[in-house]
Amino acid sequence: MAASTGTAAARPRPRRRPWAAWRRWRKARPFWGGLATVLAGAEISAIPLAPLKIMLHQGIAGIPSVLMGLVMVLMGLSAWFAPQYRTLAGVVTVMIAAAALVMSNLGGFLIGTILGVIGGGMVFAWQPVTPPPAPEAGGAPGTPGGPEAHAPGEAGGPGASGPPGGEPSHPPHDGAHPGPHHDPPAHLPHKETR
Repeated sequence: MAASTGTAAARPRPRRRPWAAWRRWRKARPFWGGLATVLAGAEISAIPLAPLKIMLHQGIAGIPSVLMGLVMVLMGLSAWFAPQYRTLAGVVTVMIAAAALVMSNLGGFLIGTILGVIGGGMVFAWQPVTPPPAPEAGGAPGTPGGPEAHAPGEAGGPGASGPPGGEPSHPPHDGAHPGPHHDPPAHLPHKETR
């Protein structure tokens, strides 16, 4: 037992890379748009809670400001933790930021509205990064995709001058003469060329 304890202590522990995990998490969602949205919501919510000298609407009129800010914070968090709802979160954020301009102390003195519109636009526009497709490796010899499938110079073979897959390459279509695969639309009469 003592020997097994000694070997476990002598083995180096693999280092965890928290920054790499953080970077992967951040890149898999609309992080910066969500951050701008959360900051905008916090700013719009904080203004009605400020002293009376700072805020323009007070009393019951301050409640929509707090509610709009909380909904914006919720939309920013949903962009982070449920990025599949980013379209809805972005549109709702922009709409609330525009409504806050009128209903909530000039949208948090314009700072909240500007941050909300920018953050909502960033959340709406974000697209997940798709990994590039894996290149197809040549199959084993004798299989359809293998090296012996085509003779040199044949379509799809090593000496072929066309795209892979056996399709012959066609010159670019100039629009003046329809090619073999470019039939005129059915609603136009067909002209025969000589």
